[in-house]
Amino acid sequence: MGRLGTGNSGDAGSEPASDPPRHRGSGIGSGIEKVDAVVVGSGFGGSVAALRLAEAGQSVVLMERGKPYPPGSFARSPSEMGRNFWDPDRGLYGLFDAWTFRGTEGLVSSGLGGGSLIYANVLLRKDEKWFVNESPIPGGGYENWPFTRADLDPYYDAAEAMLQPVPYPYKDTAKTLAMEKSAANLGLSITRPPIAVTFSTAPGTEPRTNHALPLPGYGSIHGPTTVRTTCTLSGECDIGCNAGAKNTLDHNYISAASFRGADVRTFHDVRGIRPLDSGTQGGGYEVRYVVHHPDLHGELLTERIIHCRRLILGAGTFGTNFLLLRNRGSLPALSDALGTRFSGNGDLLTFIMGAKTPPANGSRPGVRTLTGSRGPVITTAIRVPDSNDDDGDGRGYYVEDAGYPAFMNWLMETAQLRTTMKRTVKLAGQLLKDRLFDAGRSNVSADLAAALGDGRLSSSSVPLLGMGRDIPDGVMTLRDGRLAIAWTMATSKEYFGRVRETMEAISKDLDGDFIDNPLWWAKRVITVHPIGGAPSGRHPGEAVCDSYGEVFGYPGLFVVDGAAMPGPVGANPSLTIAAFAERTCAHIIENADKAQHRGIRPEDTEGSGGAREKVAVEREAAGAVVDVGASAPRALAPDATKGKAAPAELPASAAPEVPQARSRGLGGPGAPDAPETTSVRFTEQMHGWFSPGTTDPEKGRSLGRDRSRKIMFELTITAEDMEAFATDPNHPAKAEGYVLADYFGGRMPVERGWFNLFIPDASDDGAPARRMLYRLWLRDPGGTPFTFTGHKLIHNEAGFDLWADTTTLYATILRGHVPPDAVPPDPGTPNVAPPDAGRPVASGAAQAGVVGAGILFIRPLDFARQLTTFRAEGPAPAAGLMTFGKLFAGELWQVYGQGLRRVPFPFTSKQ
Repeated sequence: MGRLGTGNSGDAGSEPASDPPRHRGSGIGSGIEKVDAVVVGSGFGGSVAALRLAEAGQSVVLMERGKPYPPGSFARSPSEMGRNFWDPDRGLYGLFDAWTFRGTEGLVSSGLGGGSLIYANVLLRKDEKWFVNESPIPGGGYENWPFTRADLDPYYDAAEAMLQPVPYPYKDTAKTLAMEKSAANLGLSITRPPIAVTFSTAPGTEPRTNHALPLPGYGSIHGPTTVRTTCTLSGECDIGCNAGAKNTLDHNYISAASFRGADVRTFHDVRGIRPLDSGTQGGGYEVRYVVHHPDLHGELLTERIIHCRRLILGAGTFGTNFLLLRNRGSLPALSDALGTRFSGNGDLLTFIMGAKTPPANGSRPGVRTLTGSRGPVITTAIRVPDSNDDDGDGRGYYVEDAGYPAFMNWLMETAQLRTTMKRTVKLAGQLLKDRLFDAGRSNVSADLAAALGDGRLSSSSVPLLGMGRDIPDGVMTLRDGRLAIAWTMATSKEYFGRVRETMEAISKDLDGDFIDNPLWWAKRVITVHPIGGAPSGRHPGEAVCDSYGEVFGYPGLFVVDGAAMPGPVGANPSLTIAAFAERTCAHIIENADKAQHRGIRPEDTEGSGGAREKVAVEREAAGAVVDVGASAPRALAPDATKGKAAPAELPASAAPEVPQARSRGLGGPGAPDAPETTSVRFTEQMHGWFSPGTTDPEKGRSLGRDRSRKIMFELTITAEDMEAFATDPNHPAKAEGYVLADYFGGRMPVERGWFNLFIPDASDDGAPARRMLYRLWLRDPGGTPFTFTGHKLIHNEAGFDLWADTTTLYATILRGHVPPDAVPPDPGTPNVAPPDAGRPVASGAAQAGVVGAGILFIRPLDFARQLTTFRAEGPAPAAGLMTFGKLFAGELWQVYGQGLRRVPFPFTSKQ
């Protein structure tokens, strides 16, 4: 049995699991761990990949951010349930991970076994005629499946052999019989779908509850003492099966993978990915991750690194898309289809409450017993055909009964406050009457029974679940570093209307009250089956990955979870995702010997953008230094999904000092603090727009604004020796802070920053001019280094342009860490003379390292705040502030003072 990276105690361990000698290579520098494959996530895609690649003899590390859940460890008490959510910033490392977006809510899981821990067990194959091929529509909203049911059928068989689904076998379950009778009355097609639950101790034997099950030959990832039993019919499938009767992935695929030598690590949270340099032996990918320590609440986590030949993403639709979007700067050849064609798989939740039996002989209707808490969550599935079927009209869907844990019955009954209060008052009155009048009654059992009520509401109610082919037109993006989804019910209104009509007909047939999910009235839905965002397809013009999940432009990088689905599965998607992963792994193993080089190659990017993106992938800017800090660990926030709201992260150790020549270019930071010097600092915040693929800041601003690609920074500028700062003609200072740009994954701390207040320059007409220069070394989540360069051009033109000049920053972002004076800053800025008059504007190779450009502005309110941030420290703080103010005003006077008489009235701003 392979090693489980952490125990169930919640201790994340101090180091990654040790590996056999074949797991390590010569490495890069400091003995970075190297394996054949890293699998991210342990759901229906990741667990399959871990087993199949381990069976093929590859060294595999599976990383799961959550903890293991052996039978008996799932939360049940109120105190346990209150902490059973995933939010590491708040010290929560539980099972449920809840998301909220525009138009939809999402609920997924975090734990070893992924979504199988909380899913409702149904393993249906995608309908053969629902593998549709529709004409592309800009922005998504269509399905174009690059594989067929016939392609998946052998792999459906393989997945079913591991998961062992069976139809629900009991013949006396009230909700099951009611659904079957209602479907017959309405002329609907109903089946008992295969569910991954064990009801009997051996195949072919009678189902029995709560009987011990033998462990399989590959044992259990949870240890040899693990005890599983047959289904107890408790309705607790969706909150974790403490009996172990659910055939969750930890009991089969993951246990078998561990037995085959896969290194299964829990509490391991992947944050960054990037392709290794094409010259690296074996090629492949660098994976950056953190290890959660539940006993260290909210503290920053040390970044760790592992290299692999193949990287398999199976972190779920939300997790995989978030990871790819965050690392787009390190993966610039990703298709523009990333984030498109999101769907909730048509999920809709409604309720039947208070079902009744028909009146007999003039009596009142009786209580129809449904008892939603008895049995597994789902026992039946009604299928309504699609227009692609022979007998359908519209988009197809399923309606299934849903169960719930028994404690929900108490919540339903006590939630009827009026009735509950009435019964309680009646009981209290009866007891008081007996006491006051000595009624001679000592047995009050009937009174207590009446106070508790007959439970007719809970016994006659059942939820209904709908799912099917809604329209996949949701778009996933980052917003301030957080995952955001733009989705609307409007385009799928007809689909949801049809699903709701069927559910209402079932409720009417059972003579119950049809109750919508409260979110419905807010035009929102909740999904437990998020799909899409990194769709598979025929080419990068329509998809992120091919029909086997391999990402276009990045050989060896695969997506094997629901993110790769090019549209809604229709039926419960778990089995289709597992079959897709089985097919992908068979393809990988079959072609393993043919693909000797798995790192990114220049020619690999041609299909997703041509030569321009090839340059962006391969080349750093001219003059970029060797990235000696590439392997230096950063201190990262416990929860990356919080974006800019997460605790501030710390950059890697600063690179060694770069020798500087004093010139008209950017100067280095001031000398180290000395006891007798006075320092001055202030904080500046600027906001604007940026676009990749352009060297022109004006064009970048225009494109970025059209595409909502925002960029901002907050920098603290410090002149550590005010006297030296004032006398040096370059007025050098250091810059600290962060840059926030969603294209680069959100907030990037400044590893090292340079600032020059005013550099002497000249306008085209020979009038004096100045520049403010910025240079910031950054690193995205994948570890790729970037340099932010920018300048403010201070020169006097017609009109009142002082505000525009001092608050407008022309910015260019370069690939690599480029030190001052390596190349002229902002090589793509048009109509601007280079800062060093003796040096020509860079072009050719230097231009090749430009990632993009844009323009940032200081907003009036931010400028007002900036004025309040000036601070001075040292022996003469007042003199230091006065010196700074005098320098600033004096330099502006040199540029604008001589032209004040020529300013027209009224003032007109350049901006």
